[in-house]
Amino acid sequence: MMNDPREVMIDMEICHVDTIVGIHLAAFPGFFLSFLGRRFLRELYKAFATDKTSISLVAEAPVSGELMGFAAGTLDPARFFRSLLVRRWWAFGFSSLPAIVRNPRSALRIFRGVSYRGNQPEGRKRALLSSIAVIPGQRDHGLGNDLLKRWVERARAKGAEGCYLTTDAENNDAVNRFYARNGWRVESEFITPEGRKMYRYTLD
Repeated sequence: MMNDPREVMIDMEICHVDTIVGIHLAAFPGFFLSFLGRRFLRELYKAFATDKTSISLVAEAPVSGELMGFAAGTLDPARFFRSLLVRRWWAFGFSSLPAIVRNPRSALRIFRGVSYRGNQPEGRKRALLSSIAVIPGQRDHGLGNDLLKRWVERARAKGAEGCYLTTDAENNDAVNRFYARNGWRVESEFITPEGRKMYRYTLD
């Protein structure tokens, strides 16, 4: 439990997944993972809740137990995503079908997604922060900062020499300010095959 009475930080568990999916969809409307739908997100966050390399937390209200936010990542991105595909390829394929039916052009992007290995920068052993979000009513109350700080502490305790993440460089000002304010720095930038400009942040 944190000293701040607003929230309690605990490890992500399977019982949290459905609520986490709802928070993800509310926080990231129009993003590709949201386009893939609830089934796909459910499989992804089940993996974060159960994988041995996972560094994933949820924030609960201390009295009601309401889940207010989450942070999900892994100490070993390449192993995590490789294992995810090997163990659950059929589930991800099945859950991707509705998105492909809605937009057949998305098939190639989905294929690139399932072959993703974390895009890890060279050098230090860095943990990947894959996703972080809070419910709308908590976005201006410091909960995101608390989650990010606790996630970094957990990554360090598990042996990470640093952390990294990727996010959109354009039309994403609030998110980029959030990471900069918390000490993360742009290590590199790149363009996705879809033409999106991305920043890769690190915190060592």
